[in-house]
This record gives sequence, structure tokens and C-alpha cells, in this order.
Amino acid sequence: MAGKLSGKKVAMIVANRYEDIELLFPILRLSEEGAEILVSAVGEDVKGMFGHPVPIPVMADGNRYTAVPMEELKAENIDCLFFPGGYGPDILRLHAGTLELVRECDRQGKFIASICHGPWVLISAGIIKGRKATGYVAVKDDLENAGAEFVDVPAIRDGNLITGRVPDDLPELCQEIIKALSE
Repeated sequence: MAGKLSGKKVAMIVANRYEDIELLFPILRLSEEGAEILVSAVGEDVKGMFGHPVPIPVMADGNRYTAVPMEELKAENIDCLFFPGGYGPDILRLHAGTLELVRECDRQGKFIASICHGPWVLISAGIIKGRKATGYVAVKDDLENAGAEFVDVPAIRDGNLITGRVPDDLPELCQEIIKALSE
């Protein structure tokens, strides 16, 4: 599908009890702009908080995204790394492969986006210090304790980091991602 993001690859990583809408909406919105979407699940039998399994049967493999094993994701092959919220980020922040991919994407200046509890992964990867970020209010103290400046806005970009607050802010977050990847 042609669009502003044709030729761009966005990798989304989830773990059990991810926030369903925070994966589904960006898949639809970013693929609508022509991005190639790759989704990796860390763990077995991964399901969202509202029961959507990954891979999502009606969307996977050629329709809206491609399911990719986590170990096949490489920073040099993607343009943006994205973390939905929910409880999944609490698992991902303990996953060494995820943290190393985040660090390598940051070193390469790749865009890294997250929403809601997703910034937990950025905190644990050690890339948030000195940056402006937003997220769910329960993550505010964690962001500040990690050295970030918490900004209570729907979405914010600081260099290669793009963060969003809550599901209601998904349109603004996706617009920031689209804008960044279109530059």
C-alpha cells in the first residue's frame, strides 16, 4: 500500500497482557500510511488484556503485519521500534534481548516509540535520562526517577524518542510517528 510511510519498517514488540488497542490501532494506522509492520511476541501464548492473541489471526502474515520471531529483529533492518502498554512492558523490561535491541536502536538513532506503560522498557534499557517523555500517570515517578522530564501531553517527541500517554492519545502518538518517519 502506497503512502507517506512506504518503504518504512515498524517493529512492535509485545508480551503477555499487552494493551490490545495500543497494538491494534497503530498496526492499522501505520499500515494505512504504507509502513511494513513487524510484530514480535516475547513469551508463550501471548494475549492482550482483552484476549487478542499474537499473532492476531485476521491481521497477520501479509494482511496488516508479519509475525516475526524476536531474535530475527535487528536494529539495522527497522526504522521504528514500538512498545504498546498494558502489563506486557513489565515482562519486556526484564527480557535481555528486548533491552539490547532498544539500546542498539537508540545508538543507531532509530525512532523508538512507546505508550502508556511502554516507557518502562525505555527506562530499563537506560535510554531515557535527560529526555522529555510522557506515559500513563502511574509511570510518571518511574520516568522522573530515571532522569526524564515527565510532560503531561498526549504525545511528545524528543529526538528519536516518541512517547504517548494513554489509549485516547493514540491518534496523536501515531501522528508523531508518521511525522518523524516522513522526515
